[in-house]
Amino acid sequence: MSRFRILFSISIACLLTLFACSSSVEKEASTEGIAAENTTKPSLAFPVYESFSEIAPIFKEQSDTTYVINFWATWCKPCVKELPYFEALHDQFSGEKLKVILVSLDFKKDIEPKLIPFVEEHKLRSNVIALTDHKYNEWIDQVDPEWGGAIPVTVVYNSKKRQFVGESFANQDQLFELVKELL
Repeated sequence: MSRFRILFSISIACLLTLFACSSSVEKEASTEGIAAENTTKPSLAFPVYESFSEIAPIFKEQSDTTYVINFWATWCKPCVKELPYFEALHDQFSGEKLKVILVSLDFKKDIEPKLIPFVEEHKLRSNVIALTDHKYNEWIDQVDPEWGGAIPVTVVYNSKKRQFVGESFANQDQLFELVKELL
């Protein structure tokens, strides 16, 4: 089969899947305070944002929910190492008012070939969003003035308290203890 036919077949399959799943994907991808709009590929199971301003509202939520927001990337070994901690947190506190959001900083060109397969292979259950705005110096202070730009970085906050962790967690217990203090 020619390369063109293969690409054409894949494109048709993607379009059919898109139309069949678009409403459920949109609902699953939505996060409180963030539009469910996907600015890169509407068929993704998670939203992709090209500008930090599109996700900025999640850092200002004033509700009874505790937010755990982790910045990571598939190419960052310490980030990948600690992802299971966030997944365990998501699972253990599923009945609590806790929202785990994993913000991937993978490059836009790596979304399809690397990030999507990574999320699927690792069966990430936490909310995953991709941020392709790599003008870090324009927005990292909005996350936290202490952030120098390295990842992983985690922000845990609710309407009463806020904690910034500018390094990877040594173990799952360290993350759990931090979150328990804010619940």
